[in-house]
Amino acid sequence: MSETPIELDLVFKALADRTRRLLLDRLRERNGQTLGELCTPLGMARQSATQHLDILRRANLVTVVRRGRERLHYLNPVPIHEIQQRWIAEFDQPRLDALQAIKTTAEEYAMSEQPIPTYVYVTYIRANPDQVWRALTDADATARFWGHANVSDWQPGSAWEHRRVDGSDVVDVAGTVLEAEPPTRLAITFDEPGADTPGGPSVVTFHIEPHQDIVRLTVTHENLAGPGQLRGISQGWPAVLANLKSLLETGDVLPQAPWEMAAAEDRTH
Repeated sequence: MSETPIELDLVFKALADRTRRLLLDRLRERNGQTLGELCTPLGMARQSATQHLDILRRANLVTVVRRGRERLHYLNPVPIHEIQQRWIAEFDQPRLDALQAIKTTAEEYAMSEQPIPTYVYVTYIRANPDQVWRALTDADATARFWGHANVSDWQPGSAWEHRRVDGSDVVDVAGTVLEAEPPTRLAITFDEPGADTPGGPSVVTFHIEPHQDIVRLTVTHENLAGPGQLRGISQGWPAVLANLKSLLETGDVLPQAPWEMAAAEDRTH
């Protein structure tokens, strides 16, 4: 989703304040923190931290996921990625990619004994919750925007399969439906069929929130197996959800599969 001038103004305003940058740094170090966890190390009053977090939320730089009575805060990289694509990628991407690869490798060594953070992606879609729910759970719809048919009866405890649509019916991903609350919440395990992943399969949760003529779709991917899986889903989810957004808003998917663009960039770097 391209940022409008007003949305970019909110992003730059949010990033202009040192305290808000510190809060984003805290979330970059460890995503999914409560208000208390964020403000205590900074010696900040909860009221002040709440005001700063509200500005970051309005700029779509932070999203909040409720877990029971807790409100967990997650860094949303989409607006910063939009800025990077608009003003950096076109001009000096190869050199920056090389530097980033060195930095990423160093960080992976540093975090090798640390838990992998939860991945959270937020997008806004001009649709209603029922339309988004149907798109996520209808085999024909997922075949169009995801390139695989998601097959299940979508009842808690039921199996689900992510099947290829090339005629082979190969199942690339499978799991169990953990929660199904149409049309606002769906949680599934997400793993290779028959895999015995140490620590168990990852978990994907779709949270659909209506607001007038749009919905906010928050995708949370937890219990990741390692940095490799984190990199993969960091490319995969934005591509899949961009195609979903296009399908619901225009009636058709994007003219080229967006995940093929990410794969092509990987081959050239």
